[in-house]
Amino acid sequence: MAWDWQTFCKETTSGDIIAGCIGHGRDVTYLDWLLSAWGWTLSVSALALVVAFVVGSGVGILRTAPDRRLVALGNAWTELFRNIPLLVQIFLWYQVLPSIFLPLRALPSFVLVVFALGFFTSARIAEQVKAGIQSLPRGQRLAGLAMGLTLPQTYRWVLLPMAFRIVIPPLTSEAMNIIKNSSVAFAVSVAELTMFALQAGEETGLNIQMYLAVTLLYFVSAFAVNRVMQWVERRVRVPGMIGGK
Repeated sequence: MAWDWQTFCKETTSGDIIAGCIGHGRDVTYLDWLLSAWGWTLSVSALALVVAFVVGSGVGILRTAPDRRLVALGNAWTELFRNIPLLVQIFLWYQVLPSIFLPLRALPSFVLVVFALGFFTSARIAEQVKAGIQSLPRGQRLAGLAMGLTLPQTYRWVLLPMAFRIVIPPLTSEAMNIIKNSSVAFAVSVAELTMFALQAGEETGLNIQMYLAVTLLYFVSAFAVNRVMQWVERRVRVPGMIGGK
């Protein structure tokens, strides 16, 4: 078994070794390709997380609303996206929905993957936001309404600031999961890390090195998210609250 780590310094077409391992102009090394793929992975993950957080928070709020119709709508969203495998959802966005909604044909596969991954994760975040709101004493909602706040204002100023602090730990797990789940984007030709490992491994025959490099970058990305979220949790922790000191 050959451990030719110098492969990352080779130009992808000619195979020539590039000094410094970073190509210039049209000279692209495998390291350039790897870093570009990492950028795509982080971009997909970050944008999908934004979509998941915004949509999931909204759905979670609906599932705690006093109107049963809103609760049913939120439950339907959660069950729909939670019970269909992520890879199937990505193929639905890529191959089925553009045939029904023609404007989607103009969107690149990168955007479709962001929506697929974001909506899939939103169902899980909705569960966490719902649990966070329901874990608060009922008197907090009543106190907000008694002070003259509307129900939306009560959510905005009373319930959600506390609920989000409670659900930071599970949100950390979802942020890490979304990085790992972004690997399925290779199925629709998004040039992320898994796609790099597949193609670069075939070109060089050095699958072990390529997959080890990709594994390391996935680990670094998820670990960095974990550290950042733990820092945020410490900063916003409220004494006396669940998990507080």
